[in-house]
Amino acid sequence: MFSLKQPKPTFKSYLLPQADENISSEPRIKKLEPVLLPGEIVVNEVNFVRKCIATDTSQYDLWGKLVCTNFKISFITDDPMPLQKFHYKNLLLGEHDVPLTCIEQIVTVNDTKRKQKVLGPNQKLKFNPTELIIYCKDFRIVRFRFDEAGPESAKKVCLAIAHYSQPTDLQLLFAFEYVGEIYHNPAKKVNGIDPGGGGGGIGSASGQQTPLFETYSDWDREIKRTGASEWRVCSVNEGYMISTCLPEYFVVPSSLADQDLKLYSYSFIGRRMPLWSWNHPNGSALVRMANIKDVLQQRRIDQRICNAITRSHPLRSDVYKSDLDKCLPNIQEIQAAHIKLKQLCVNEPFDETEEKWLSSLENTRWLEYIRAFLKHSAELVYMMECKHVSVVLQEEEGRDLSCLAASLIQVMLDPYFRTIVGFQSLIQKEWVMAGYQFLDRCNHLKRSDKESPLFLMFLDCVWQLLEQYPAAFEFSEVYLTILYDSARISLFGTFLFNCPHQRVKESTEFAISKNIQLGDEKGLRFPCVWDWSLQFTSRDRLLFHNPLYVGKSAPSVHNGALRTFKRSKKNYSSTLRGIPPALKNGIIGEQEFLPRRNSLILKLKPNFFQPVEGQGHNMEQYFRDWFAKPVDLHGVILPNLSGTQIKLWKLCYFRWVPEVQINHGGSITAFHRVSLLADEVDMLNRSLRQYKSNSSLQGPCSELDQSRMYFRANGLNDTSGAPDFLSSSFPFSPVGNLCRRSILGTPLSKFLSGAKIWLSTETLANED
Repeated sequence: MFSLKQPKPTFKSYLLPQADENISSEPRIKKLEPVLLPGEIVVNEVNFVRKCIATDTSQYDLWGKLVCTNFKISFITDDPMPLQKFHYKNLLLGEHDVPLTCIEQIVTVNDTKRKQKVLGPNQKLKFNPTELIIYCKDFRIVRFRFDEAGPESAKKVCLAIAHYSQPTDLQLLFAFEYVGEIYHNPAKKVNGIDPGGGGGGIGSASGQQTPLFETYSDWDREIKRTGASEWRVCSVNEGYMISTCLPEYFVVPSSLADQDLKLYSYSFIGRRMPLWSWNHPNGSALVRMANIKDVLQQRRIDQRICNAITRSHPLRSDVYKSDLDKCLPNIQEIQAAHIKLKQLCVNEPFDETEEKWLSSLENTRWLEYIRAFLKHSAELVYMMECKHVSVVLQEEEGRDLSCLAASLIQVMLDPYFRTIVGFQSLIQKEWVMAGYQFLDRCNHLKRSDKESPLFLMFLDCVWQLLEQYPAAFEFSEVYLTILYDSARISLFGTFLFNCPHQRVKESTEFAISKNIQLGDEKGLRFPCVWDWSLQFTSRDRLLFHNPLYVGKSAPSVHNGALRTFKRSKKNYSSTLRGIPPALKNGIIGEQEFLPRRNSLILKLKPNFFQPVEGQGHNMEQYFRDWFAKPVDLHGVILPNLSGTQIKLWKLCYFRWVPEVQINHGGSITAFHRVSLLADEVDMLNRSLRQYKSNSSLQGPCSELDQSRMYFRANGLNDTSGAPDFLSSSFPFSPVGNLCRRSILGTPLSKFLSGAKIWLSTETLANED
C-alpha cells in the first residue's frame, strides 16, 4: 500500500542548499522547558525526539523534547534553525508549535512491524510508535521520530495528543482554562491584554477600535454611517428571548413594530427574522433572511416583510430576492472541494503530477466555486448600484452562504470594508454576531459531518479581489492568511462559538463551576482576535499593511504648502484592473460582446417579484461600461472572472510544501521592493514637512518610527538587496520547519478513497 521509493529530483531552482558537513545529527542533552500561557499545563512529554524536515537525509533534522499541553503540541529545541534565517514569530506559539485545534489527524507508525494507526480519543495503542505524523488543518504536515526516545514515553505522548486534540465538550477547549485563570489572577494577563476588547490591533496612529456589534450603540453608529434613515435598531431579542442564534440587537425596517416581529419570528427557521446588513447611498438595502417554515403563512409574511423593506427605500423601489440555496454550491459541495484541494496540495508528490496538476486543480472545483460566489455577488452589486433595488439574501437558515455573499457584496461596494478596521468590523457583523457556526464549521470538536470551510472561501474570494485591485485594500495577503490561522487557535472567543448566545450560556456555566463572580457581565470575556498585540509585536504587525494601498486622501506639498490631495477616477489607469484580451487600439472585438462561460454577463438565476424586461442586456451593458472606465479605488470594484484571473492562493495553501519554495522569489520580492519605495517616499514627505516648518532635518525618533512598512529604507535611494531570509512563503515557513515529503503512508488519501477513519477512528494497522 505504501510507496517507499525515493522521490524524483525536482526543479533545481527549488533545491535546498548543500549540506554543511559539520552539522551533527547526535541528540543534545539539555534541560528544555516549554513556555506556558496562564491556565496551560503540561500533560505529557518525551525527550530525545527528532523532528524531520524537508531534506533527503536526516542531517538537518532537529533534536529536542516533544511536549503535549492542554493548548498545543510543542517541540522544544536549542538547535539553530538550519538553512535559513527567520525573523517573524507568534507570541503565543513557538516556531515548532501546533495548536491542538489545528490538528486534523494523528497517525502513529511502527517501522519494524510495518503498522500504522489513526489515533482517536480514548483509544489504545498496541504497538510502540517509532514515528508520529500530524496532519494539520492549515495543510501542514509535522513528523517526529522516536528512534532514541523511550518506547513507553513515546506511546504515552501520542495518546495524550490524540486525547487532548479531540475534546468531547466545548468547555474543554483551552480558552476556558485561560480565561478562568485570568479572572482568578488578573496579574497573569499576557502582554497586558484585557480579554474581550475590540482593539484596532495594528498599531495605527488613529488607534481606532473595531466595533464588536454587541451593543445597541455599535449598530446605531453603523446605521448613521451608511445613511439608513428608515431603519432602526431593534432590541426585541435582548436576553435572547426570541432566538438563540441571533444577536441581542439587530437592525429592522422602522415600519415594523416589535410586536409584529415577535409574531412573525415563529414562522422563520430558527426564528431568525430578517437582518439588515448594509445600506447603499442610493437607499437600497442589503438584507439577510431565513426561509419561512410555516407554509400557510408564508405568502402573507413574506409580502409584509418585503413591503416593509420597500417602504424603507426613499424611491419605494421593488425588492429583489436571491435564493442562495439554488444559486450557489452548498456547504457539502464546498467541503468536498476543500478535501480534494488538500489532497492535491498535501499528499500528491509534485514530481509525479506535474503534467496533470492544473487539470487536477480544476477537478477539485475549488476555483469554480470561488468564481461562482464572486460572480453572483457582482450580479447583486449591479442590482443595488445600477437598478437601485433592495436585495434580500434568502437561505434555509440564513447563517452560512449568506454570510459569505453579504460580506463580498459589501467589500465590492463600500471602501470602508477594504480597510483593516472596516474589514474586521465586517467579519464581526456578518459572521460572528450573525450566528455563523464557527464551532461546527471549523470542526473544533472533531464532528466532521458539520465541517465546511466557508470562512476560508470568503478570505480566498477577498484575496482574489486584492490580487486584481492591490491599491484598493489597506491589508495584505499576509493579514488574510494570519486571520485564517487565528481561527484555528482555541484562545479567541471570536471564532470559538456557533452564536453569541452559546458564548454567554457556556461561559456562564463554566464560571459557576469555577466559582467566578461575573457581576453584571453577560458571560466570560474571552480574548478578541482583533487584539493583534496578543499574538504579534508591533514590528511584525506591520506585515498586515499593504504598501500599494492608496488611502482616501494623501498629503502633498504644493508651492511650499501642505495640502490634501483628493483622488478621483482620472488619477488611475485602467491597467490596474486589466484590459480585456481583445481590446486593441481602443476597440473591443465582436467576440467580447458575447457571453463567456463564467463571465459576469450571463443571465441572473434568481427571479424578480416583478420581472424586469430586458434585464440581462442591461446587466451586460453595465459590466461592459464598468470595465471600460478607469478604476475608482474608493468606489465599486468588480471581479474579473475571465481566463486565468481567478488564481490559486499559493501563500496560504503551498507555504508548507518544500518543492514550491523559491528562495528570494515569489510575490514577497515585489512586496519588499514596494515597501522600501513607500518608506522612502514617506521619508521624503517628512523631510519636506520639517523643511517647511523650519525645523532641523534630523527629526525626532518618534517621527522617524512612524513608518507603516515592515521593510524600511535605510536612507534615500536605498539600493540594498533582498534580506537573506526571504522566500516565496515568507513569513510563514522557513525551510527548517517543513516536514519531509517522503512520509510513510497517506491516511488522508485513504479517507478520500472511502475509509471512514474520521468518524470511526478505526485502526488501519496490519496493512502492508
